[in-house]
Amino acid sequence: MTIADVLVHTRTAGYRHESIPAGAAALVELAAELGRGAEVTEDPAAFTPERLARCAVVVLLSTTGNVLTPQGRAALEAYLRGGGSLLAVHAAANAEPDWPFYGELLGTRFAGHPEIQPGRVLVDDRDHPATAPLPERWDWTDEWYDFTSDPRASGEPVRVLARADETAYRGGAHGADHPLVWCREIDRGRVFFTALGHAPEAYGVPAFRAHLKGALTWLTTGQAPRVPGRAGV
Repeated sequence: MTIADVLVHTRTAGYRHESIPAGAAALVELAAELGRGAEVTEDPAAFTPERLARCAVVVLLSTTGNVLTPQGRAALEAYLRGGGSLLAVHAAANAEPDWPFYGELLGTRFAGHPEIQPGRVLVDDRDHPATAPLPERWDWTDEWYDFTSDPRASGEPVRVLARADETAYRGGAHGADHPLVWCREIDRGRVFFTALGHAPEAYGVPAFRAHLKGALTWLTTGQAPRVPGRAGV
């Protein structure tokens, strides 16, 4: 069996988003556009050193709760530290709540969200494949995730690409500086997180698909990340 370049993991042990099938289908299509195969799985046994070694990118698509075995956790950590790539989408911020490394990997954890509603994304850094296709002020409807802390406060070099404009919706908890999209390196590997992607219809929107395709592009190229001191700098 040929192992796919992009492994999309969709297992949930908590809330399950209705958008997972649409998101998985979109990621398979986007991977194909980049000349890569993709496989969608909910099997935690997929996370072995041998299998991950043949993956260009691992995607955690709105995974919630503890979805990996202890062996899978060890394999994923070794894969990332050794040069692998991770794309964490939306509710993946609420995965692996009792695995300290995963919290360190993202730099924060999911804290909650107000009701789904229209709002606005402020794209501070368009010098990145995932945000270059987006307008600087992007009107969007989503679950506007709040986090337990600013990922930049984790002590790791984090590049924040986009923020939520809390003046454009009700219930934001961070104020003017509300990171939504960011990336970082870990040892030889790289990580990209986007809080967007709650609704099934999001995965058919050209701008959002371009956002995800750009993330996959960055994760599979050798482009070195530029880490500003603060978003927008």
